Amino acid sequence: MRKNLTKIIIIVASVLLSIYFLYPTYKDSKYTRELRGLRGEDSLKYVDRNENAIRDARIKRLKLGLDLQGGMRVVLEVDVLKMLEATAKNRDDNFNSILADVRKEATTSEVSLLDIFKKKFQEKGIRLSRYYGNIRDSDDDIISNLDKLSTEAIDRGMEIIRNRVDQYGVSEPTIQKLGGRRIIVELPGVSKESEVRQLLQGTALLEFKLLKDPEVSYKIMDTIDKYLAGKGITDTTGGDTSKTKPSSPTGRKDTAAATAAAESLNAQLPKTEAEQAKEHPFLFLARPDQRGGGEAYVAEEDRDKVTRLLNRDDVKHLIPSDVEFLWSAKHLFISEGKRYYVLYWVKKEPELTGGVITTARATIDPNTNQPIVTMEMNSEGSRDWARITGANINKRIAIVLDKAVFSSPVVRTKIIGGNSQIEGMENIDEARLLEIVLKAGALPAPVEIIEQRNVGPSLGEDSISQGLFSTILSFVAIVLFMVVYYRKGGGIADLALLFNILFILGVLAGFQATLTLPGIAGIILTIGMAVDANVLIYERIREEAVTGKTLRAAIDAGYSKAFHAIFDSNITTFFSGVILYQFGTGPVQGFALTLMIGIAASMFSAIVITRVIFEVMMERGATAINFG
Repeated sequence: MRKNLTKIIIIVASVLLSIYFLYPTYKDSKYTRELRGLRGEDSLKYVDRNENAIRDARIKRLKLGLDLQGGMRVVLEVDVLKMLEATAKNRDDNFNSILADVRKEATTSEVSLLDIFKKKFQEKGIRLSRYYGNIRDSDDDIISNLDKLSTEAIDRGMEIIRNRVDQYGVSEPTIQKLGGRRIIVELPGVSKESEVRQLLQGTALLEFKLLKDPEVSYKIMDTIDKYLAGKGITDTTGGDTSKTKPSSPTGRKDTAAATAAAESLNAQLPKTEAEQAKEHPFLFLARPDQRGGGEAYVAEEDRDKVTRLLNRDDVKHLIPSDVEFLWSAKHLFISEGKRYYVLYWVKKEPELTGGVITTARATIDPNTNQPIVTMEMNSEGSRDWARITGANINKRIAIVLDKAVFSSPVVRTKIIGGNSQIEGMENIDEARLLEIVLKAGALPAPVEIIEQRNVGPSLGEDSISQGLFSTILSFVAIVLFMVVYYRKGGGIADLALLFNILFILGVLAGFQATLTLPGIAGIILTIGMAVDANVLIYERIREEAVTGKTLRAAIDAGYSKAFHAIFDSNITTFFSGVILYQFGTGPVQGFALTLMIGIAASMFSAIVITRVIFEVMMERGATAINFG
């Protein structure tokens, strides 16, 4: 016993370590079963009570691949052109025209986007230094810098997407680059398509913008309404349909002009909608807030019409250069079966951006019982926030995320400490998603989902059941063969085989690797290879025993003479697994990983564990062991 004490300690430690790594998988399964039995408030309380334990178990559990638990496979494309547009020093008609041509050609050409970009500028005889770098930079230097910038943007985008996905709690996602502009994301266990789209595509551009004074907002809307009415526009999509004499774009001086116009609409109920739209083509679509807040309410079906009107070149001239319009992120109310969104008029330049946010947390507001996201700022942001709020008491600040207004609270007092919050989420899940996006950071360039595939949970369950059935069937067949053919020695080999499977799963869990369907195939192959080593050893022991050697001498000779054949065959297979893992992708890597782990575990179980068991048996007086 003392002779094998070190080996016994190593074996026991390996078993305990494997159980330790697999314990979170058991805990996660237990939490999942208990959560399925709870509903509503009880479920939320259970999650709040065990949040840390559930998250810890979910992170450390044995991960299942997309083919086993279902999920989504998404192909993203980074919009490098938008990034190039955003980084340009200035943009004119020539620049916009070239961008449009580049975008059109890039969809069908195999040439890199930046080469097309450079070619289009050269065709028009325009130097890139007009829009990028400085006057002394050559086109090649600028293209080189832009190429570096786009590569960094894609790499940074992958990092941010990985951070978002990790915080979302996806089990072992696969995120890899495809070509120059595409990113493949595989999310096992995820089925909420809308959440995934928001998670992956949201650029997380957080801005704090002051709302324009209501008098200014109403005047802008009234000016636009009078101008469009003077142009004789009755088509609410924004097209001129009559030749009525146009009027100059002037507005009434009283600050409640737009409100009065809106009230007159309500008093004209006997008139047809066409007549109302002709008299007030803009205010008929965008109804000003009667409470004097400065915003307007627009039906969901009219949002595109209003947007097209406000984006017309002639209408843009009526809007002050320091003002822009933004939509609310969600509809504010439903009336007569229609959803109404809010149209805000805000200052174009933000007072503060999300770069100062250090942490965000989704929670429930105890006063309103509504989901919110609380945010904390760094020291610089805290100072600026205190200055901004102190200078704008009783004014409204819009909290804007990706050009959509989530809330527009009134500043009641100077805010010291850099704390703020976002309202307007429908549920805690949406708030949690916003928390993740804010904490993970903003994408350096917009991304677009160009391909999406869902793997249903039923398909994953079928894969698991078939994989388990195959594993159990192969295990039982091998166990029976070893017991029937090698008797007691075969039983000991089967015991070592159990340890082998435990070690494989423990290593997978410990290194947070992913178990896939090809991985299960690798485990099945490893089971056969594990007893293959014992077959070689037992045959050598039987040969040595025939020559008249004692049991100990036969066992020593059997293990010694079979070792080189076992080691050579396993090491060549291991190197094959390394090559498959290095150059393969997806399922091939899953198979190679479990194969390599299984080979190492089988060598240990077949050579060390069985040898120790035989040694202990002989130390306790065994003079014969039946090897069949």
